[in-house]
Amino acid sequence: MTTRVRLDGRDVPRIGFGAMQLRDVPEETAIAVLRRAVELGVRLVDTAAFYGAGVVNERIRAAIAPFADDLVIATKVGATSAPAPQELVLAQRPAELRAEVERNLRTLGVDRLDLVHLRRADLPPGLIAEGDQLVPVEDQLAELVALRDAGTIGAIGLSSASTSVLRAALPAGLASVQNAYNVLLRDTEDQLVLCREHGVVWMPYFPLGSAFDGMPSVVRAPAVVAAAAEVGATPGQVALAWLLEQSPEAAPVPGTRSVAHLEENVAAAAVRLTPEQLAALDAAAPAL
Repeated sequence: MTTRVRLDGRDVPRIGFGAMQLRDVPEETAIAVLRRAVELGVRLVDTAAFYGAGVVNERIRAAIAPFADDLVIATKVGATSAPAPQELVLAQRPAELRAEVERNLRTLGVDRLDLVHLRRADLPPGLIAEGDQLVPVEDQLAELVALRDAGTIGAIGLSSASTSVLRAALPAGLASVQNAYNVLLRDTEDQLVLCREHGVVWMPYFPLGSAFDGMPSVVRAPAVVAAAAEVGATPGQVALAWLLEQSPEAAPVPGTRSVAHLEENVAAAAVRLTPEQLAALDAAAPAL
């Protein structure tokens, strides 16, 4: 099994860290988690300026800046913080994308973003675009490609996008794709296949489930629990190990507020599943 993926010209370990939950904890807890992640060898951190109205980016900066040369920080644009705490509004128009790029630069304290995901609003969970937020992906990518050409961003990714949008975006030279995907949620399987075919990094979020409606807890699934007992791992580690088997370019970004849970997630890279266990997990998803 390959152990690394290539993003923005750097090879990084395949299990990253999703920082969104760090908006909900005391600053000292967030800093401890981030510093431990770096100590454990995590070199892919997923964040956004709209996480906690810039708070998460600022905590990343406080914890681990100046950033190591081998660390890739993936950010997102396509939404922005709403006046109400923890809420978002879409920001899909090209000028709004540029404004969010600038906000990520400012809150992280950098002059270049390693990887920027265009957070579309085609698929649940979360906001779905309507009205003036229905913007052709070609117009959005033109803005991001111009920023890439100018050296403001290093690589472009796609998030929460439909399969048709992904196909339209591939010629822009996508580095990665983010969508909700896990043992129990396979709605975007066709996108995983496309990413495998084109050598695009598949960066599933909510790899263990989520509190969103329709997002059951993966770690409670009987097939996951059974495999965990057989291999002597936790259910979360089994769920992550299954994801790593789906593509040599798979790089899940599980999030946590806990150092202990972080250590468990990172250790999942060493878990090996038998063909029989993989087949049982493959069969665990509800019929689409």
